[in-house]
Formats: sequence, structure tokens, C-alpha cells
Amino acid sequence: MKVKELIEALKQFPGDLPVLTDGYETGFEEIRSPRIIEVKHEPKKPYYDGEYQAVEEKSATSIKAVAIYRYRRPE
Repeated sequence: MKVKELIEALKQFPGDLPVLTDGYETGFEEIRSPRIIEVKHEPKKPYYDGEYQAVEEKSATSIKAVAIYRYRRPE
């Protein structure tokens, strides 16, 4: 995805949502289209688990966020 494409994709989301990305380990990959997900902020999680965790259903402690997933190449 190019910067221009990412900017256009992000324009569809409310400007006050946090933007998150998946990933762990080294190196970089292309990204896929962003989407809104429901997450719970858990800042005490270990760094390798991520500070935000996806939740199945909305709750009093969850928030919406824009997630930008990386493209995962087949092994």
C-alpha cells in the first residue's frame, strides 16, 4: 500500500480513534487495508503481547480503534 492509498483509506474513519498495528519480531512487511476493531487497553501486558487486546464484544472497558494489519507471507 502506498502513502496516498493509506491516507484515502484512513479518511473513512473518525479522526479521534487510536491507530494500532499488529506485529512482533524484526523486519517490515506491507500493510493491508485498515479496519475498525474493538479492543481493551491493558498497559501491564508484556511488550510481546501488545498493550491492547482484541475483544469479541463491546464492553464498558473496551474502545474502538483502527487496526492496520501487516501482510503475512506464507511460510
